[in-house]
This record gives sequence, C-alpha cells and structure tokens, in this order.
Amino acid sequence: MGQPLPTVPPTVEAWSSYRTHMAGRWTARSLLRAKGDTTVSVVIPARDEAATVGEIVGTIHRCLVDEVPLVDELIVVDSRSRDETAAIATAAGARVVSQDRMTRDFPRLSGKGDALWSGLAAATGDVVAFVDADLREFSAHFVTGLLGPLLTDPSVAFVKGFYHRPLVGATGVEQDGGGRVTELMARPLFNLFWPELAGFIQPLAGEYAGRRAVLERVPFVSGYGVETAMLIDLLDLVGLDALAQVDLGERLHRHQDTEALGRMSAQILYTAWSRLHRQGRVVDPLPPTGLLTQFRRGAAGSDRPYLSREVVVTDVSVQERPPLIELSDLMRARQREFAT
Repeated sequence: MGQPLPTVPPTVEAWSSYRTHMAGRWTARSLLRAKGDTTVSVVIPARDEAATVGEIVGTIHRCLVDEVPLVDELIVVDSRSRDETAAIATAAGARVVSQDRMTRDFPRLSGKGDALWSGLAAATGDVVAFVDADLREFSAHFVTGLLGPLLTDPSVAFVKGFYHRPLVGATGVEQDGGGRVTELMARPLFNLFWPELAGFIQPLAGEYAGRRAVLERVPFVSGYGVETAMLIDLLDLVGLDALAQVDLGERLHRHQDTEALGRMSAQILYTAWSRLHRQGRVVDPLPPTGLLTQFRRGAAGSDRPYLSREVVVTDVSVQERPPLIELSDLMRARQREFAT
C-alpha cells in the first residue's frame, strides 16, 4: 500500500479560497464610492527608470486622479537615479521625493527597501499602494486591484499582487519563466519555516498595498529581502486572515541575469535568518557570514583552471529601517517639508 499523496494544508487551502481575488472584481468608480473619507497614496520607488516611469505615472494620473479621483497622492521616490527619472516622473504628474533627503538624519543605506521606507514616510494616505517602476504595458488595474480588498473589507490590512511573468529568452518566450528567485529560494523557504504563508502565489511581488497604520508598525529591510521580511512581520503582527492576494493578470518587466538573482537570493536568506532568530528558532543573530562568493568566466585558453574563472565576492548582508511609528514626530515634520 503506497504512501498517501501530499495535500495542501487545510489552513492554506481555506485562506487561499477566502482571500484570493481577481483585479477585475473592482472598478475605479466602484472603489471611489467605497473609499468614503479614506485617503489613498501610491508610491513608486525608482532608480534609473526613465524608460518606463513616465508611462506608469501618466497612466495612474490620467485614470485614477483626473478621470476618477481615487488616488489622492502619487509619489515617486528617486533612489539616486543617474538618468532623467525624476524629471520624467515630475512631468507625468508625480510628486518626486529624494530617498537621500528623506533619510538624511539616518545612516545611509542602499537598496529597494530603503526607497520603500522613504516613500511610506513621505506619504500621507490612510492606504498606501506600492508599484515597481520598471513595468511595461502598465494598466491602472494594477492599482485598483490592490486597493479593492482594502477599500471594501475593513478586516483586510495588507494585499499582495500576483501575476503571470513571461520570460523572454534566446529561444523564445517561457510564459511563466519569470519569478525564478521565488521558485528556487522564497517558496521553499516559506513552506519550510512559515507554512502559513505557503498560499501566497508570488511572495516577492513588488506590487502590494496596506493600511498605513499597519505598515508603520513594521521595519523595512534595506535590500531585496524587504518583501520577505514584510510578509513574515505582518503575519506576526496582524495574522494570516488580515492578509490577502489579488490576481493582476500579466506583468511585463526587465529580468535580472543569473548572477544578480543569486545575490537577491542570498539577501532573502540573510533576511529569513534574522526572522528565525527573532522567533527563537536559531541561536545566533546573524548568519556565519554576509559574503557571497560567485564565479564568472575568466581568461579563455588558460592552462591553469583557476584563471578560467573570475572570483566575485559581494556583501549581501542587509540592514533595517525602524518602524515609522517609532519616529512619528520627525517624519511628520519631513512630510511637511516635502509638501511645501
């Protein structure tokens, strides 16, 4: 007699059926009626995204500010761009804030998480939605889909997007080939150590939204571990039932090379270690090392194998910004500064 086939844990199955939605369920006008006095901010972290940020900002402004006044505040966080990202975003209708200016009273950090923290600090909305700046063929349903559960169900505190992610390669298009770090690192990690979160289809998605009162109570990891930390911390803070996910259709964007994905994976693992320590599941507060050693193809034709590979060592350790609620007075003053 064979072993019984594995099944989805009952908690995950129940949550998935109850808290998974389709973006098309809501229109901008229906959400405008539902929002009442709730204010909405959209934050877009951007570094050297001149090619795409204008279309994203322009679409949100046209559809969700001018045509239907659903979004009250549209912010682009300029994360040390070397191109025309800031000027293009401003021209398209966003209020641009500088990551470095927003964090000037704190140690200098790098990475997406720090830009997100800066955007949350600059925003004033009761609900804050985050959208990546490298999306192509952007549609306003990315924002309305995220806002839907939050504006229509007071028991929902945080919403994560998911989507199909085509991967364009030399031999063609792999329809769901994107999200390689999710499948190789994040999903196994969540299933093994935080199985309650196993129902999230894309735990690393860059599109999500939450109630400001909740987001202000969690720290933001400075690097690519920010989405991992956020889900784990929110699970501890508000519980699984307050989290939801929405199908946003298809996401088109540029893809990182394998070496970069390795660095992202290492930062996620480093981040997960810190959460395991806080929960008393590992003894040491930090992993044995924060360095990642990788190899690139080196000199061709060398008779010494070592020279055929270039050794690349990267510091993948991450730091954190504290929960904004701990800095409320300072950040309110900073909001007023950027508003003038």
